[in-house]
Amino acid sequence: MSGLLSVITCTYNEAATIETILACVHAAPLLPGWEREVIVVDNASTDGTQDILRGLDYADTRVIFQPRNLGKGTSIRTAIPHCTGDYAIIQDADLEYDPADYPLFLEVVEAQRPAAIYGSRTMGGRAIYKYATNYWGVRFLTALTNLLYGARLTDVATAAKMVRVDVLQRLRLNGAGFDLDFELTDKILRAGYTIEEVPVSYQPRTLEEGKKIRPWDGLWALRIILRDRLLPRSAVIDNNKNS
Repeated sequence: MSGLLSVITCTYNEAATIETILACVHAAPLLPGWEREVIVVDNASTDGTQDILRGLDYADTRVIFQPRNLGKGTSIRTAIPHCTGDYAIIQDADLEYDPADYPLFLEVVEAQRPAAIYGSRTMGGRAIYKYATNYWGVRFLTALTNLLYGARLTDVATAAKMVRVDVLQRLRLNGAGFDLDFELTDKILRAGYTIEEVPVSYQPRTLEEGKKIRPWDGLWALRIILRDRLLPRSAVIDNNKNS
C-alpha cells in the first residue's frame, strides 16, 4: 500500500525543541510506499521560534504564521484545509511524543483503514506521568467518553491522533484551545466512526520544562464532552462534502 501522511505540528514558544522535533519527524521511518508532508502552524511565538521556522530547509514542509495567539485548536483547524495526504497526524512540537512510532499507526492503516488511530499512553496498564492529577483526570475523562459515546478508548487525551483526511475535513470543528483534543474525539464517534489505538512511547514534561496543560483545561474538556453528546448530527459532520 502507498500513501501520503500529513503531519500537523503547532508551535507556541518552542524554540528549545522545534528543530529537534522537526528533524525527528523527517527522520521517522514510514512503511514502504508512504511519503510525508509537514504543515507547521506557529501561534505567534515570541521566543525565537519564528526565526527558526523561517530558516528551515525542508522541501516537503509548509510553515503558516498566525497573526496572533489564537490557541492550539485554531492552529490545528488552520492546518486541516492544507492537508493533501490520506491520513493526518497531530505531532506536538515538544519531545513528549516520538515520531518514530509512526509505523505503528500505519500498520493499522494498512490492515484496517480506520477513520482514526490514537496513540495511547496507558494501554497495557501503563501509568506514565509527572503529575498524578493529570493522570487521574485523563482516566476520568476517558471513562466518561466511553460511557457517553459507546467507545472503548484507554486515552482520550492523547495528543497523538491520526485521522483520515477525508473524515477530518468533513468534521465541524470549532475548538480554539486544548478543547479541540476532546471535540475531535467526540465528533468522530458521533459521526459513527470507530477509533483504534496503538501503544506509543511518552516522555512527559513538567510545567518548568514548558508543559502548557493546566488543571482548568480538564474542567473545560468535561464541558466539551457533555456538550458534544447533545449536538444534532448537522453540527457534527458536513454531509455535503465528499467522504
